[in-house]
Amino acid sequence: MSAPGRLVIVGLGPGEPHWLTPAARAALDGASDLIGYGPYLDRLGDLRPDQRRHASDNRVELERARHALTLAAEGRRVVVVSGGDPGVFAMAAAVFEAVEGGDPAWAGLDIHVEPGVTAMLAAAARAGAPLGGDFCAISLSDNLKPWEVLEKRLAAALSADFVICLYNPISRARPWQLGRALAIAREHRAPETPVIFARAVGRADEKLTVVPLAEAAGGLADMATLVIIGASTTRCVLRPAGERPWVYTPRSYGGGR
Repeated sequence: MSAPGRLVIVGLGPGEPHWLTPAARAALDGASDLIGYGPYLDRLGDLRPDQRRHASDNRVELERARHALTLAAEGRRVVVVSGGDPGVFAMAAAVFEAVEGGDPAWAGLDIHVEPGVTAMLAAAARAGAPLGGDFCAISLSDNLKPWEVLEKRLAAALSADFVICLYNPISRARPWQLGRALAIAREHRAPETPVIFARAVGRADEKLTVVPLAEAAGGLADMATLVIIGASTTRCVLRPAGERPWVYTPRSYGGGR
């Protein structure tokens, strides 16, 4: 009888190898099959001869999840690979959606999610402490939800004075959404509100830009960028000439300087 299968969903972190957690590393080392978006699997380098790589496109998340569950049901030790944290706009939700609507036997599988370092945490650490107060995360991709829903959520979060982390802010197929989101932000935030454009944090081409909301524009972002819009309490700490300011949001709301 073959050994029972297992499925672990891991995140690789934003970029730097040391942001991969030991638990995720152990899961990768113990896998017989690794499933994920091709560029994420490429970050793993060469696999052992006893490991199989199953790469797919980034718009087939449910198909990828069903493939992983099928292999696990056959007794394989499967790892589904995401970037960042697998539970934040990533593959963990797709796996459980596939379980809910799929083969009833899948509900009895050994499935684990290993937490990882999501992009907003890495970007915030580079910038200072912009997430020191209350914050929320919104994906600007309207591939899986209507843009009207996104606009309502943006307006509500801005009205509630959250710091907002925008995932998937722009792409070649979605060139205008970030500009519209920034226009909505300007209806609720002062022109001097800090906005952070964190591109490819943890990779060789990393770039972090801090600008006031009045100067924020879609052209400062691409598919590898995370955008953080400050709250009314978010501040910049000026540094020596030529140095990027530190950005932080105090934990005390409306506290004195």
